[in-house]
Amino acid sequence: MSIRVTFHGACGVVTGSCFEVTTGRAKVLIDCGMFQGTKSIKELNYGLFPFDVDDIDALLLTHAHIDHCGLAPKLMKAGYRAPIIATRATADLLAYVLPDSGYVQESEVMRLNRRNRQRGKDAVEPIYSRVDAEACAKHVVTRAMNHWFEAAPGIQARFWDAGHILGSGSIELLVKDSDSKEDLRLLFSGDIGTGDNMLQHPPRAPAGVDYLFVESTYGDRRRAKHNREQRCAALQREIKAALKAGGIVLVPAFAVERTQQLLFDFDYLFEHGLLPEVPVFVDSPLATKATAVFAKYFRRQGAAAPFERRNLHFVEDAEESKKLGRLRGGAIIIAGSGMCDAGRIRHHLKMRLSEADTTVVLVGYQAPGSLGRLLLQSVPMVRIHGEEVAVKARIRTLDEYSGHADQVGLVKWVRDRLPVAKNIFIIHGEEPARVGLSACLEGAGIPKATMYLPQMGETVRLTATGVKSERVRPRVDVAATANYDWHNAYAQTVLDLRRRLDAAGDEASKLKILNGVSNVLRRVK
Repeated sequence: MSIRVTFHGACGVVTGSCFEVTTGRAKVLIDCGMFQGTKSIKELNYGLFPFDVDDIDALLLTHAHIDHCGLAPKLMKAGYRAPIIATRATADLLAYVLPDSGYVQESEVMRLNRRNRQRGKDAVEPIYSRVDAEACAKHVVTRAMNHWFEAAPGIQARFWDAGHILGSGSIELLVKDSDSKEDLRLLFSGDIGTGDNMLQHPPRAPAGVDYLFVESTYGDRRRAKHNREQRCAALQREIKAALKAGGIVLVPAFAVERTQQLLFDFDYLFEHGLLPEVPVFVDSPLATKATAVFAKYFRRQGAAAPFERRNLHFVEDAEESKKLGRLRGGAIIIAGSGMCDAGRIRHHLKMRLSEADTTVVLVGYQAPGSLGRLLLQSVPMVRIHGEEVAVKARIRTLDEYSGHADQVGLVKWVRDRLPVAKNIFIIHGEEPARVGLSACLEGAGIPKATMYLPQMGETVRLTATGVKSERVRPRVDVAATANYDWHNAYAQTVLDLRRRLDAAGDEASKLKILNGVSNVLRRVK
């Protein structure tokens, strides 16, 4: 049997999901996601793919979040022309998600190149353009949930509802190897939902597979169970306190699913008089388009979409977005990105983080090294667009809005898949989360020997008796760069130096500090 799996991303980190399944007859990719977090991790988006693009027979996408689909346009830019396969709802979202990502690439590079010209550095190119992304979105073909289809020669596939976002699916593969008459069943979880999301069904998938690949984003965290009323009550408490503080409420939110869930709950709170009907601005062209897709699926199910209110305003135009800077209080701005690493939320944070009456409500996962994670860590100063910004705003978090199952939910999902004949691969998580989930699964009676925590860049062979590691080709030192890299250290050093200089009493003291720094730099080789 010569079936191999290579883990190109999402091992020791949550982002960059990409897994290559190879048989004697075909190669398919499960996801082709973008890396997010520290700059060292994000640099992986710019290099060559760690596989031959021409050898891939199909790309199957679990869902339309950028860390699972964001490098698909780069794949096509590199010459890929085989099928890109997704569910219908995922394809509908990709038509907006991918072009928006291309626009973000172009905008970020344009800003960077302005700084590079000032510094005498060479210009850089975006990972891909909006045009590249639009072409990629048009290339996607769709398959229905729960129905088998041929993904590539000798590889059958079907989607199972993962309950994470609209259209999200776990992917089951039925693989026939040229050296064996037996079929091998593989199941890739994708991202598993919480089961209590009002917009999605609970996750479903088959039991009795040979190999199971399970995400572990919150594998070391347990959340209190909550129903919609409890979640809305938590949102109400935070927003009432934020409005009482007198400033603007900023909600960094993922444009797909998280924004719509928030609008769903805000509608409930406004409708029942539990919050004053203050203006709510959705300042994200992508969120606006994604909301229209959600509304379409609501209507198909015969339900009214709660996305039309007098106090709800969708902001698409950049000039209109800038005008939001004139607001002085009593308003809520929902903007992307959810990790505060790109998009319009950075402009709002740059303008308002230094205001003590501003409230920032974080409602999603924050990758290590991201601006959102730094705010969670209560840092006193951050750098946005190359400028220093003091953090005086109230920073709050609502874990009730996570779209990922917690440790209890993940263990239940895995146990519902038993028996797993061979191995369980724990992927898509930071190392503490992977280790925590592994320990919890062991405590639930699953033998430790059956669990496998692959490294990023590792290739394993799936044998009749279980997994065999063949080689590891590290793409990055995950342990050294996933949580805090030299870019973070540099930014922190600059901020620390500025604080020391500001605290120095006179010019002589400031010069003494700078001379000391210069002496240290001269001694460092």
